[in-house]
Parts: sequence; structure tokens; C-alpha cells
Amino acid sequence: MFYYLFTYLDEAFNIPGAGVFQYITFRAAAAVITSLVISLLFGKSLIRLLVKKQVGESIRDLGLDGQMQKKGTPTMGGLIILGAILIPTLFFAKLDNIYIILMIFTTVWLGMIGFLDDYIKVFQKNKKGLAGKFKVYGQVILGLVVGLTMYFSDEITIREKLSQEEILQTYEAGDTDILTVPSKRFSEEAKNSTKTTIPFFKNNEMDYSKILSVFGAGYAKWAFLIFIPIVILIIVGVSNGANLTDGIDGLATGVSAIIGATLAILAWVSGNIVFADYLNIMYIPNTGELTIFISAFVGACIGFLWYNSYPAQVFMGDTGSLAIGGIIAVFAIIIRKEFLIPILCGIFLIESLSVIMQVSYFKYTKRKTGAGKRIFRMSPLHHHYQVLGYPEPKIVQRFFIVGIILAVVTIITLKLR
Repeated sequence: MFYYLFTYLDEAFNIPGAGVFQYITFRAAAAVITSLVISLLFGKSLIRLLVKKQVGESIRDLGLDGQMQKKGTPTMGGLIILGAILIPTLFFAKLDNIYIILMIFTTVWLGMIGFLDDYIKVFQKNKKGLAGKFKVYGQVILGLVVGLTMYFSDEITIREKLSQEEILQTYEAGDTDILTVPSKRFSEEAKNSTKTTIPFFKNNEMDYSKILSVFGAGYAKWAFLIFIPIVILIIVGVSNGANLTDGIDGLATGVSAIIGATLAILAWVSGNIVFADYLNIMYIPNTGELTIFISAFVGACIGFLWYNSYPAQVFMGDTGSLAIGGIIAVFAIIIRKEFLIPILCGIFLIESLSVIMQVSYFKYTKRKTGAGKRIFRMSPLHHHYQVLGYPEPKIVQRFFIVGIILAVVTIITLKLR
């Protein structure tokens, strides 16, 4: 809203300083500061309200040290995160930007599903919460909305980088500016595309439609049959991965902040034609605006960590964990960096894999020998280290270090090919 207001004031009255709202960097900085203020100031009030309403976490006894001391800690704190994301986005982002609209929808949609799950657990005293299949249905619906919008919307486009041969031909034809003006090294026409980025390869763009090209040229128009299921799979996987990671104080929140900061860099360079040209990456017009949203996301996570760090004063619940996982997934898909998720979201991935491996191996050995065996002392993986005797803060700090390393590796994929 402020963008439109100050743009009008600048154009109509030439008010000094009003034009600063034209800059993405300024609005991103304003968004992160605002989200921090919201989460820090209003977080305490919301925690008091949750305590007053007796919105406490019911703890399942897993035999872990200090676990039962957390019983009664307020949950549904994800409302702090959601508010600290949405309010700065509404204030500082361009609300007619299709990417911003998709991210707002993602935040609200998964926040509602997570809130319903927490509501059933807390107020209806049903420890199972919302049935797992309904959560998956909600994630699938989100995947359909995102996938169909990205596939069919004329507002979601990329601009192709000209080949070296095309640049040389243009230069020889007399247009010497092509060597100094980055915008000239991209196609003039922005078009909808199913291309994405493959890390570590020199020619790192892959088109989903090429997968069907083996059936003939006409099959390329059916690329959505591959693209949309992949979008759904990524959203379900990352959202549930974040949910599984949210098992000890501050872990999911801090890891998500690290991931968000990395995605902010990727979105900014992808939406900036100068950096897209320099880094030789896909140029996606208008995605720079996403920097405002993800800056608010990072600020919200850091602000919530103030209350969620050990010993936690509040838990985010599924209200927060489902939403932050879905936000990360959809954001990566939008900026065509979904194949970087296994690296960037490596913590979420290993947490999910530890559960899958544990359950699968237990069932397999039980069927074979009659006595189920386990790979880990307990899953998800962070509980394994708890059983081994590591204190919660040490586990969280070491996972943060791994998360930072993965973030750095993700960033260097821009040039390491």
C-alpha cells in the first residue's frame, strides 16, 4: 500500500524522499524491520493471550530428558509468524504482482490448514489433530493452484539469454551496444515457459516440455502433466519436512530464516537483468518484488526465534511449520530454483528421510524376523541426538551450522558449473 501511496505523492506533489519507495532494496529493508518489530512487540502479547486461553501444547512422552517440562507451553505461535509476514508484505510490496499474490495465497492457505490442525488438538482435545490425508489434500490443492497459474498465466514469463552466436551476429550487424547493455543480450519478448534451473551444469536450463519431446513435437503442449505433479510433490515434501523439523526449540525457525535469506539473494539476482546477465542465469522479470516478501519472512522467523529459542516460551505449531515449509517450496518453484531444494533445504530433507528410513526398516525387519529393528535411536534425526545425550541447544546450533554451509553451497552454484 505504501508503494502506491508514495508513488502517487512523488508524481503528484514531488515530495522529497517519496521516490525511495521505488527501490526494492529500501522496501525489503523496511519489510524486514517491520516484521521484526511486529513479531517482537506483538509476540509477547499473543503469548499472554494464548496462556490466558490455555492454548498449551500436549506433549507425547517419548522418554527424552526435559521433554515433559514443556507440557503446557503455548502453541499456535505460528500466528505471530503469519502476521509478521503478511502485514509488511501488504505495506511495502506491489500487490498487483502475480508472484506476490501467489505467495500471499500460499501463506494464508497453509496457515489456515495448520491453524485448523492446532485448533482440533488444543480445543477439541484430539491429539491426532486434523487427519493427515486432509493436510495432504490441502497441499495438493495449493500445488494445483500454483502449478496451473505458473503454466497458463501470461504474467509469469522469462526472457531468454541470447546465444553467443546471436550476440556476435547482432554486433557484426552494427549494434555495438549489445556488448555493454545487458538488456540487449536477452530476447525482447518475455514469454511463458516451463524452463527451470539445473545446478552445477554450464548450460543449466532444463525445459519440462523436453521430457515429452520423445513422443513428438505435439506432445510439448502437455508439459503441465509433468510440471504440475512435480510442483505438488515439492510442496508436500518441503511443507511436511519443515513440520517434522519443528521438534525442538528454535530448530525449524532458525533453519527457515537461513533458507529465507538465501532465497532472497536468489530472487533478487534472478529479477535483476544486470546480475542475471553477469551470472548467466535465467532472467525472470518482476521476481525482484519477491525480495520484499521473503525479507518479511526472514524478519518474522528471527523475531519468533526470540521467543522460540531454548527454553521456548511458545511453539509455532502446525500453524507455522506447514506454512513456512510451503512458502519455501512455492518461492523456490517461482524463481525456477526448485532443484536446489535438496541442497538448500538439506536439513528438512534429512529429517524426512530419517523418518522414512526408520519406519520402512522397522516394518521390513518385523515382517522378516518378527522383531522390528531401528536404524536410529529415534526419528526424526534431531531426536536421535537427544537420545544420545546431546543437549537441545547444541543440537540446534550444529544444525544451524550445517544449514549455513548448505546455504553457501547453494549460492555458489550460481557460478560453480
